[in-house]
Amino acid sequence: MTTISPLPPALRTRAADVGRRFPTDFVWGAATAAPQIEGSIDADGRTPSIWDVFARVPGAVADGDTLDRADEHYLRWRDDVALMSDLGLDAYRFSIAWPRIVPAADGIVNSRGLDFYDALVDELLGNGIEPFATLYHWDLPQWQQERGGWADRSVAHRFAEYASIVADRLGDRVRNWMTLNEPWVYVFLGHLDGVHAPGIRSEEHAVRAMHHTLLAHGLGTQALRAALPADRNVGIALSMSPAEPATPGPEDAAAAERFDLYRNWLFLHPITHGQYHPGTEELFDTEIPIQEGDLEVISSPIEFVGINYYARGVVQADDGVPVVRAKETPPAGVFTAMGWEVHPQGIADIVTQTHEKYAPGAIYITENGSAWDDEEASDGSIVDTPRVDYLLDHLTAAAGCLNTGAPLRGYFAWSLLDNFEWAEGYRKRFGIVHVDYPTQRRTVKQSGAVYRTVALANAEDEHGDGDGDGVIDTIDMVP
Repeated sequence: MTTISPLPPALRTRAADVGRRFPTDFVWGAATAAPQIEGSIDADGRTPSIWDVFARVPGAVADGDTLDRADEHYLRWRDDVALMSDLGLDAYRFSIAWPRIVPAADGIVNSRGLDFYDALVDELLGNGIEPFATLYHWDLPQWQQERGGWADRSVAHRFAEYASIVADRLGDRVRNWMTLNEPWVYVFLGHLDGVHAPGIRSEEHAVRAMHHTLLAHGLGTQALRAALPADRNVGIALSMSPAEPATPGPEDAAAAERFDLYRNWLFLHPITHGQYHPGTEELFDTEIPIQEGDLEVISSPIEFVGINYYARGVVQADDGVPVVRAKETPPAGVFTAMGWEVHPQGIADIVTQTHEKYAPGAIYITENGSAWDDEEASDGSIVDTPRVDYLLDHLTAAAGCLNTGAPLRGYFAWSLLDNFEWAEGYRKRFGIVHVDYPTQRRTVKQSGAVYRTVALANAEDEHGDGDGDGVIDTIDMVP
Protein backbone atom coordinates (compact mmCIF):
# COMPACT_ATOMS: atom_id res chain seq x y z
CA MET A 1 0.00 0.00 0.00
CA THR A 2 1.27 3.49 -0.85
CA THR A 3 2.19 5.59 2.15
CA ILE A 4 1.33 9.27 1.80
CA SER A 5 2.05 11.72 4.57
CA PRO A 6 -1.00 13.65 5.81
CA LEU A 7 -0.84 17.41 5.38
CA PRO A 8 -1.61 20.08 7.97
CA PRO A 9 -4.73 22.00 6.92
CA ALA A 10 -2.85 25.23 6.21
CA LEU A 11 -0.36 23.47 3.95
CA ARG A 12 -3.13 21.59 2.17
CA THR A 13 -4.93 24.86 1.51
CA ARG A 14 -1.72 26.50 0.26
CA ALA A 15 -1.04 23.61 -2.13
CA ALA A 16 -4.60 23.62 -3.46
CA ASP A 17 -4.41 27.36 -4.08
CA VAL A 18 -1.25 26.87 -6.17
CA GLY A 19 -2.94 24.16 -8.22
CA ARG A 20 -5.87 26.41 -9.05
CA ARG A 21 -3.52 29.00 -10.58
CA PHE A 22 -3.08 26.80 -13.65
CA PRO A 23 -5.50 25.95 -16.48
CA THR A 24 -7.39 22.72 -15.98
CA ASP A 25 -5.72 21.07 -18.99
CA PHE A 26 -2.26 21.66 -17.51
CA VAL A 27 -0.15 18.49 -17.39
CA TRP A 28 1.11 17.38 -13.97
CA GLY A 29 3.87 14.80 -14.16
CA ALA A 30 7.03 13.47 -12.61
CA ALA A 31 10.26 12.50 -14.31
CA THR A 32 12.95 9.84 -14.03
CA ALA A 33 15.78 8.47 -16.16
CA ALA A 34 16.48 4.84 -17.00
CA PRO A 35 20.10 4.66 -15.77
CA GLN A 36 19.19 6.36 -12.51
CA ILE A 37 16.37 4.05 -11.45
CA GLU A 38 16.22 0.81 -13.43
CA GLY A 39 19.12 -1.26 -12.13
CA SER A 40 19.30 -4.76 -13.63
CA ILE A 41 22.12 -3.56 -15.85
CA ASP A 42 22.80 -6.97 -17.39
CA ALA A 43 19.25 -8.35 -17.40
CA ASP A 44 17.50 -9.58 -20.53
CA GLY A 45 20.30 -8.74 -22.91
CA ARG A 46 21.21 -5.23 -21.77
CA THR A 47 24.89 -4.39 -22.21
CA PRO A 48 26.97 -1.68 -20.47
CA SER A 49 26.46 2.03 -20.99
CA ILE A 50 29.19 4.62 -20.63
CA TRP A 51 27.89 5.34 -17.13
CA ASP A 52 28.24 1.72 -16.08
CA VAL A 53 31.87 1.91 -17.13
CA PHE A 54 32.53 5.41 -15.75
CA ALA A 55 31.05 4.56 -12.34
CA ARG A 56 33.73 1.90 -11.93
CA VAL A 57 36.58 4.37 -12.40
CA PRO A 58 38.06 4.92 -8.92
CA GLY A 59 37.00 8.31 -7.58
CA ALA A 60 34.57 9.08 -10.42
CA VAL A 61 31.42 8.59 -8.32
CA ALA A 62 30.91 9.35 -4.63
CA ASP A 63 31.36 6.32 -2.37
CA GLY A 64 32.12 4.15 -5.39
CA ASP A 65 28.38 3.84 -6.07
CA THR A 66 27.23 2.12 -9.25
CA LEU A 67 24.04 1.83 -11.29
CA ASP A 68 23.86 -1.93 -10.73
CA ARG A 69 20.81 -1.93 -8.46
CA ALA A 70 19.59 1.68 -8.30
CA ASP A 71 15.84 1.67 -7.48
CA GLU A 72 15.17 -1.77 -9.00
CA HIS A 73 12.54 -0.14 -11.19
CA TYR A 74 13.14 -2.79 -13.84
CA LEU A 75 11.75 -5.28 -11.32
CA ARG A 76 9.28 -3.05 -9.46
CA TRP A 77 7.76 -1.06 -12.30
CA ARG A 78 4.16 -2.16 -11.75
CA ASP A 79 4.28 -0.98 -8.14
CA ASP A 80 5.91 2.27 -9.23
CA VAL A 81 3.14 2.93 -11.75
CA ALA A 82 0.56 2.27 -9.03
CA LEU A 83 2.43 4.80 -6.89
CA MET A 84 2.19 7.38 -9.69
CA SER A 85 -1.53 6.76 -9.89
CA ASP A 86 -1.91 7.25 -6.14
CA LEU A 87 -0.03 10.55 -6.49
CA GLY A 88 -2.58 11.77 -9.01
CA LEU A 89 -0.10 12.19 -11.85
CA ASP A 90 -1.37 12.99 -15.35
CA ALA A 91 1.91 12.06 -17.01
CA TYR A 92 5.21 10.28 -16.52
CA ARG A 93 8.41 11.31 -18.24
CA PHE A 94 10.77 8.35 -18.49
CA SER A 95 13.77 7.52 -20.63
CA ILE A 96 14.54 4.44 -22.67
CA ALA A 97 17.87 2.70 -22.18
CA TRP A 98 19.61 2.55 -25.55
CA PRO A 99 21.80 -0.41 -24.41
CA ARG A 100 18.64 -2.43 -23.71
CA ILE A 101 17.36 -1.92 -27.24
CA VAL A 102 20.54 -2.16 -29.34
CA PRO A 103 23.01 -4.00 -27.12
CA ALA A 104 25.81 -4.49 -29.66
CA ALA A 105 27.46 -2.78 -32.60
CA ASP A 106 25.88 -5.26 -35.02
CA GLY A 107 22.63 -3.32 -34.66
CA ILE A 108 20.51 -6.38 -33.87
CA VAL A 109 17.41 -5.35 -31.91
CA ASN A 110 16.89 -6.85 -28.47
CA SER A 111 13.17 -7.59 -28.33
CA ARG A 112 13.28 -8.26 -24.59
CA GLY A 113 14.36 -4.67 -24.01
CA LEU A 114 11.47 -3.37 -26.09
CA ASP A 115 9.08 -5.70 -24.26
CA PHE A 116 9.86 -3.94 -20.98
CA TYR A 117 8.94 -0.49 -22.26
CA ASP A 118 5.97 -1.87 -24.17
CA ALA A 119 4.53 -3.27 -20.94
CA LEU A 120 5.39 -0.07 -19.04
CA VAL A 121 3.53 2.08 -21.55
CA ASP A 122 0.46 -0.17 -21.38
CA GLU A 123 0.49 -0.05 -17.59
CA LEU A 124 0.76 3.74 -17.60
CA LEU A 125 -2.12 4.14 -20.02
CA GLY A 126 -4.18 1.64 -18.07
CA ASN A 127 -3.78 3.91 -15.05
CA GLY A 128 -4.69 7.06 -16.94
CA ILE A 129 -1.09 8.33 -17.05
CA GLU A 130 0.24 9.82 -20.28
CA PRO A 131 3.73 8.54 -21.23
CA PHE A 132 6.33 11.14 -22.27
CA ALA A 133 9.30 9.20 -23.66
CA THR A 134 12.89 10.45 -23.79
CA LEU A 135 15.13 8.50 -26.14
CA TYR A 136 18.48 9.49 -24.64
CA HIS A 137 19.25 10.36 -21.02
CA TRP A 138 23.04 10.02 -21.02
CA ASP A 139 23.39 6.21 -21.20
CA LEU A 140 25.28 5.86 -24.50
CA PRO A 141 26.03 2.21 -25.24
CA GLN A 142 29.64 1.44 -24.44
CA TRP A 143 30.01 -0.22 -27.85
CA GLN A 144 29.29 3.17 -29.46
CA GLN A 145 31.81 4.88 -27.18
CA GLU A 146 34.43 2.41 -28.35
CA ARG A 147 33.70 3.62 -31.88
CA GLY A 148 34.31 7.24 -30.89
CA GLY A 149 31.14 8.07 -28.97
CA TRP A 150 29.59 11.49 -29.46
CA ALA A 151 32.83 12.79 -30.95
CA ASP A 152 32.35 10.49 -33.97
CA ARG A 153 29.81 11.46 -36.63
CA SER A 154 28.46 7.92 -36.95
CA VAL A 155 26.71 8.27 -33.57
CA ALA A 156 24.08 10.55 -35.11
CA HIS A 157 23.10 7.91 -37.66
CA ARG A 158 23.08 5.14 -35.06
CA PHE A 159 20.83 7.29 -32.88
CA ALA A 160 18.38 7.79 -35.75
CA GLU A 161 18.25 4.02 -36.33
CA TYR A 162 17.58 3.47 -32.63
CA ALA A 163 14.86 6.17 -32.63
CA SER A 164 13.13 4.45 -35.52
CA ILE A 165 13.21 1.09 -33.74
CA VAL A 166 11.61 2.46 -30.57
CA ALA A 167 9.02 4.54 -32.42
CA ASP A 168 7.96 1.53 -34.49
CA ARG A 169 7.24 -0.38 -31.29
CA LEU A 170 5.73 2.32 -29.05
CA GLY A 171 4.53 5.02 -31.42
CA ASP A 172 0.97 3.75 -31.64
CA ARG A 173 0.50 4.65 -27.96
CA VAL A 174 3.15 7.22 -26.98
CA ARG A 175 2.13 10.66 -28.20
CA ASN A 176 4.95 12.81 -26.81
CA TRP A 177 8.64 12.23 -27.52
CA MET A 178 11.92 13.88 -26.59
CA THR A 179 15.02 13.07 -28.56
CA LEU A 180 17.68 14.05 -26.02
CA ASN A 181 17.95 15.17 -22.42
CA GLU A 182 20.25 18.03 -21.42
CA PRO A 183 22.83 17.85 -24.20
CA TRP A 184 24.79 20.70 -22.62
CA VAL A 185 25.48 18.54 -19.57
CA TYR A 186 26.66 15.36 -21.24
CA VAL A 187 28.56 17.24 -23.94
CA PHE A 188 30.51 19.63 -21.75
CA LEU A 189 30.62 17.91 -18.35
CA GLY A 190 31.41 14.65 -20.13
CA HIS A 191 33.83 15.85 -22.82
CA LEU A 192 35.29 19.18 -21.64
CA ASP A 193 35.32 19.02 -17.83
CA GLY A 194 35.51 15.23 -17.63
CA VAL A 195 33.41 14.93 -14.47
CA HIS A 196 30.64 12.93 -16.16
CA ALA A 197 30.83 9.95 -18.47
CA PRO A 198 32.81 9.32 -20.60
CA GLY A 199 35.27 11.42 -18.57
CA ILE A 200 37.09 13.20 -21.43
CA ARG A 201 38.81 16.59 -21.10
CA SER A 202 39.18 18.00 -24.59
CA GLU A 203 37.67 21.04 -26.26
CA GLU A 204 37.99 19.33 -29.64
CA HIS A 205 36.00 16.32 -28.40
CA ALA A 206 33.42 18.61 -26.78
CA VAL A 207 32.86 20.70 -29.92
CA ARG A 208 32.55 17.61 -32.07
CA ALA A 209 30.18 16.05 -29.55
CA MET A 210 28.10 19.23 -29.55
CA HIS A 211 27.64 19.20 -33.30
CA HIS A 212 27.01 15.47 -33.55
CA THR A 213 24.46 15.76 -30.74
CA LEU A 214 22.59 18.39 -32.72
CA LEU A 215 22.81 16.24 -35.84
CA ALA A 216 21.50 13.27 -33.85
CA HIS A 217 18.57 15.35 -32.69
CA GLY A 218 17.77 16.35 -36.27
CA LEU A 219 18.13 12.87 -37.72
CA GLY A 220 16.27 11.42 -34.75
CA THR A 221 13.43 13.89 -35.25
CA GLN A 222 13.19 12.88 -38.89
CA ALA A 223 13.23 9.19 -37.95
CA LEU A 224 10.43 9.76 -35.46
CA ARG A 225 8.39 11.65 -38.04
CA ALA A 226 8.75 8.77 -40.50
CA ALA A 227 7.66 6.16 -37.94
CA LEU A 228 5.00 7.99 -35.92
CA PRO A 229 1.39 8.91 -36.71
CA ALA A 230 0.98 12.51 -37.83
CA ASP A 231 -0.54 13.73 -34.58
CA ARG A 232 2.51 12.92 -32.42
CA ASN A 233 4.64 15.61 -30.75
CA VAL A 234 8.44 15.73 -30.85
CA GLY A 235 10.67 17.92 -28.71
CA ILE A 236 13.92 18.07 -26.76
CA ALA A 237 14.71 18.68 -23.07
CA LEU A 238 17.35 21.36 -22.43
CA SER A 239 19.03 22.39 -19.19
CA MET A 240 18.71 26.14 -18.73
CA SER A 241 19.96 28.69 -16.18
CA PRO A 242 19.03 32.34 -16.71
CA ALA A 243 22.15 34.50 -16.49
CA GLU A 244 22.65 37.61 -14.38
CA PRO A 245 25.87 39.63 -14.00
CA ALA A 246 27.33 39.68 -10.50
CA THR A 247 27.97 43.45 -10.75
CA PRO A 248 26.79 46.27 -13.02
CA GLY A 249 30.24 46.50 -14.61
CA PRO A 250 30.70 45.96 -18.37
CA GLU A 251 33.06 42.98 -17.93
CA ASP A 252 30.52 41.06 -15.86
CA ALA A 253 27.75 42.04 -18.25
CA ALA A 254 29.75 40.59 -21.15
CA ALA A 255 30.49 37.47 -19.09
CA ALA A 256 26.79 37.01 -18.36
CA GLU A 257 26.02 37.33 -22.07
CA ARG A 258 28.56 34.59 -22.90
CA PHE A 259 27.24 32.40 -20.10
CA ASP A 260 23.68 32.92 -21.36
CA LEU A 261 24.62 31.70 -24.83
CA TYR A 262 26.71 28.80 -23.54
CA ARG A 263 24.18 27.49 -21.07
CA ASN A 264 20.85 28.38 -22.69
CA TRP A 265 20.90 29.01 -26.44
CA LEU A 266 23.85 27.04 -27.80
CA PHE A 267 21.59 24.12 -28.79
CA LEU A 268 18.20 25.79 -29.13
CA HIS A 269 19.35 28.44 -31.60
CA PRO A 270 20.45 26.06 -34.38
CA ILE A 271 17.43 23.84 -33.75
CA THR A 272 15.05 26.75 -34.32
CA HIS A 273 17.07 28.94 -36.73
CA GLY A 274 19.03 26.49 -38.85
CA GLN A 275 22.33 28.16 -38.00
CA TYR A 276 24.58 28.46 -34.99
CA HIS A 277 24.16 31.53 -32.82
CA PRO A 278 26.48 34.28 -34.08
CA GLY A 279 28.42 34.28 -30.80
CA THR A 280 29.23 30.56 -30.88
CA GLU A 281 32.54 30.89 -32.75
CA GLU A 282 33.80 33.30 -30.08
CA LEU A 283 33.43 30.63 -27.42
CA PHE A 284 35.64 27.95 -28.95
CA ASP A 285 39.08 27.68 -30.50
CA THR A 286 37.99 24.50 -32.28
CA GLU A 287 36.17 24.61 -35.61
CA ILE A 288 32.69 23.08 -35.64
CA PRO A 289 32.68 20.10 -38.08
CA ILE A 290 29.65 21.20 -40.11
CA GLN A 291 29.00 19.35 -43.36
CA GLU A 292 26.69 20.36 -46.17
CA GLY A 293 23.04 19.86 -45.25
CA ASP A 294 23.68 19.44 -41.51
CA LEU A 295 21.94 22.63 -40.42
CA GLU A 296 18.84 21.85 -42.45
CA VAL A 297 18.62 18.49 -40.69
CA ILE A 298 19.30 20.00 -37.26
CA SER A 299 16.45 22.48 -37.70
CA SER A 300 13.81 19.86 -38.50
CA PRO A 301 10.60 21.27 -36.95
CA ILE A 302 9.60 20.26 -33.43
CA GLU A 303 6.39 20.84 -31.48
CA PHE A 304 7.75 21.72 -28.04
CA VAL A 305 10.76 22.63 -25.97
CA GLY A 306 11.36 21.05 -22.57
CA ILE A 307 13.15 23.19 -19.99
CA ASN A 308 15.00 21.65 -17.07
CA TYR A 309 15.45 24.39 -14.48
CA TYR A 310 17.22 24.16 -11.13
CA ALA A 311 18.99 27.48 -10.48
CA ARG A 312 20.01 30.74 -12.11
CA GLY A 313 23.59 31.66 -12.97
CA VAL A 314 25.03 34.77 -11.31
CA VAL A 315 28.33 35.27 -13.10
CA GLN A 316 31.43 37.39 -13.14
CA ALA A 317 34.22 37.64 -15.67
CA ASP A 318 37.12 35.23 -15.24
CA ASP A 319 39.58 34.68 -18.09
CA GLY A 320 40.85 31.56 -16.34
CA VAL A 321 37.65 29.63 -17.09
CA PRO A 322 37.77 27.79 -20.43
CA VAL A 323 35.29 28.61 -23.18
CA VAL A 324 32.91 30.95 -21.42
CA ARG A 325 35.51 33.06 -19.51
CA ALA A 326 33.09 33.50 -16.65
CA LYS A 327 32.46 31.83 -13.34
CA GLU A 328 29.34 31.48 -11.29
CA THR A 329 29.32 33.50 -8.08
CA PRO A 330 26.40 32.47 -5.90
CA PRO A 331 24.92 35.39 -3.98
CA ALA A 332 23.86 35.21 -0.35
CA GLY A 333 20.76 33.09 -0.01
CA VAL A 334 19.39 29.58 0.56
CA PHE A 335 21.17 26.66 -1.12
CA THR A 336 20.14 23.06 -1.63
CA ALA A 337 22.24 20.02 -0.71
CA MET A 338 23.73 20.27 -4.20
CA GLY A 339 24.97 23.77 -3.42
CA TRP A 340 22.50 25.31 -5.88
CA GLU A 341 20.80 28.58 -5.05
CA VAL A 342 17.04 28.52 -4.47
CA HIS A 343 15.71 31.16 -6.85
CA PRO A 344 12.08 30.56 -7.87
CA GLN A 345 11.88 33.64 -10.11
CA GLY A 346 14.42 32.00 -12.39
CA ILE A 347 11.90 29.44 -13.61
CA ALA A 348 9.60 32.24 -14.80
CA ASP A 349 12.50 34.17 -16.29
CA ILE A 350 13.80 31.30 -18.40
CA VAL A 351 10.37 30.29 -19.67
CA THR A 352 9.62 33.88 -20.62
CA GLN A 353 13.00 34.36 -22.30
CA THR A 354 12.62 31.15 -24.28
CA HIS A 355 9.17 32.23 -25.42
CA GLU A 356 10.30 35.73 -26.39
CA LYS A 357 13.51 34.67 -28.16
CA TYR A 358 12.42 31.48 -29.94
CA ALA A 359 8.60 31.24 -29.76
CA PRO A 360 8.24 27.44 -29.51
CA GLY A 361 4.74 26.10 -30.05
CA ALA A 362 4.68 24.69 -26.52
CA ILE A 363 6.93 24.66 -23.46
CA TYR A 364 7.05 22.07 -20.69
CA ILE A 365 9.04 22.25 -17.48
CA THR A 366 10.50 18.79 -17.99
CA GLU A 367 12.56 18.85 -14.78
CA ASN A 368 12.50 20.96 -11.65
CA GLY A 369 13.34 19.86 -8.14
CA SER A 370 15.75 20.02 -5.27
CA ALA A 371 17.98 17.82 -3.12
CA TRP A 372 17.93 18.13 0.66
CA ASP A 373 19.19 16.09 3.60
CA ASP A 374 15.89 14.37 4.35
CA GLU A 375 15.28 12.98 7.82
CA GLU A 376 12.91 10.13 8.57
CA ALA A 377 10.69 10.61 11.64
CA SER A 378 10.07 7.89 14.20
CA ASP A 379 6.74 7.04 12.57
CA GLY A 380 8.40 6.58 9.17
CA SER A 381 7.16 9.85 7.69
CA ILE A 382 9.44 12.32 5.94
CA VAL A 383 8.52 15.95 6.48
CA ASP A 384 10.77 17.59 3.88
CA THR A 385 9.77 21.19 4.47
CA PRO A 386 12.55 22.78 2.37
CA ARG A 387 11.50 20.69 -0.66
CA VAL A 388 7.84 21.58 -0.07
CA ASP A 389 8.67 25.28 -0.04
CA TYR A 390 10.88 24.93 -3.11
CA LEU A 391 8.14 23.12 -5.00
CA LEU A 392 5.32 25.51 -4.15
CA ASP A 393 7.42 28.64 -4.64
CA HIS A 394 8.63 27.48 -8.06
CA LEU A 395 5.12 26.50 -9.14
CA THR A 396 3.82 29.89 -8.02
CA ALA A 397 6.52 31.61 -10.08
CA ALA A 398 5.79 29.36 -13.06
CA ALA A 399 2.10 30.30 -12.91
CA GLY A 400 3.14 33.88 -13.50
CA CYS A 401 4.47 32.89 -16.94
CA LEU A 402 0.92 32.25 -18.08
CA ASN A 403 0.21 35.97 -17.89
CA THR A 404 3.01 36.70 -20.38
CA GLY A 405 1.50 34.53 -23.10
CA ALA A 406 4.21 31.88 -22.80
CA PRO A 407 2.77 28.52 -23.95
CA LEU A 408 3.59 26.64 -20.75
CA ARG A 409 1.68 23.36 -20.96
CA GLY A 410 2.96 21.19 -18.12
CA TYR A 411 5.33 20.57 -15.23
CA PHE A 412 7.34 17.44 -14.38
CA ALA A 413 8.74 17.23 -10.87
CA TRP A 414 12.27 15.92 -10.59
CA SER A 415 12.27 13.36 -9.40
CA LEU A 416 9.60 10.78 -8.75
CA LEU A 417 12.07 8.68 -6.75
CA ASP A 418 15.32 9.20 -4.92
CA ASN A 419 17.90 7.70 -7.27
CA PHE A 420 21.45 7.44 -8.55
CA GLU A 421 22.50 11.07 -8.88
CA TRP A 422 25.40 10.66 -11.35
CA ALA A 423 28.75 11.72 -9.86
CA GLU A 424 27.06 12.19 -6.46
CA GLY A 425 26.00 8.54 -6.34
CA TYR A 426 23.23 7.93 -3.81
CA ARG A 427 24.21 10.77 -1.47
CA LYS A 428 21.79 13.32 -2.92
CA ARG A 429 18.05 12.81 -2.80
CA PHE A 430 15.76 14.64 -5.23
CA GLY A 431 12.71 12.41 -4.95
CA ILE A 432 9.22 13.32 -3.83
CA VAL A 433 9.20 9.65 -2.88
CA HIS A 434 11.85 8.32 -0.51
CA VAL A 435 13.66 5.10 -1.40
CA ASP A 436 15.28 3.05 1.35
CA TYR A 437 18.02 1.53 -0.78
CA PRO A 438 18.71 -1.61 1.31
CA THR A 439 15.03 -2.63 1.35
CA GLN A 440 13.81 -0.67 -1.71
CA ARG A 441 10.80 0.45 0.32
CA ARG A 442 9.07 3.52 -1.11
CA THR A 443 7.60 6.20 1.18
CA VAL A 444 5.87 9.30 -0.15
CA LYS A 445 7.44 12.38 1.38
CA GLN A 446 5.40 15.36 2.46
CA SER A 447 6.46 17.02 -0.80
CA GLY A 448 4.83 14.14 -2.68
CA ALA A 449 1.59 14.64 -0.75
CA VAL A 450 1.77 18.36 -1.49
CA TYR A 451 2.31 17.73 -5.18
CA ARG A 452 -0.63 15.34 -5.21
CA THR A 453 -2.81 18.04 -3.66
CA VAL A 454 -1.65 20.59 -6.24
CA ALA A 455 -2.44 18.27 -9.14
CA LEU A 456 -5.81 17.13 -7.82
CA ALA A 457 -6.87 20.65 -6.87
CA ASN A 458 -6.15 21.74 -10.43
CA ALA A 459 -8.22 18.89 -11.85
CA GLU A 460 -11.05 19.30 -9.33
CA ASP A 461 -11.22 23.02 -10.04
CA GLU A 462 -13.08 21.99 -13.19
CA HIS A 463 -15.05 19.02 -11.88
CA GLY A 464 -15.47 19.76 -8.18
CA ASP A 465 -14.30 17.57 -5.29
CA GLY A 466 -17.73 16.73 -4.00
CA ASP A 467 -17.65 18.51 -0.65
CA GLY A 468 -17.83 22.13 -1.72
CA ASP A 469 -14.77 23.33 0.18
CA GLY A 470 -12.48 23.51 -2.83
CA VAL A 471 -9.79 21.53 -1.00
CA ILE A 472 -8.74 18.05 -1.99
CA ASP A 473 -8.84 15.54 0.84
CA THR A 474 -5.57 13.62 1.28
CA ILE A 475 -5.31 9.96 2.11
CA ASP A 476 -3.72 9.00 5.38
CA MET A 477 -0.21 7.73 5.75
CA VAL A 478 0.04 3.99 6.29
CA PRO A 479 3.50 3.10 7.68
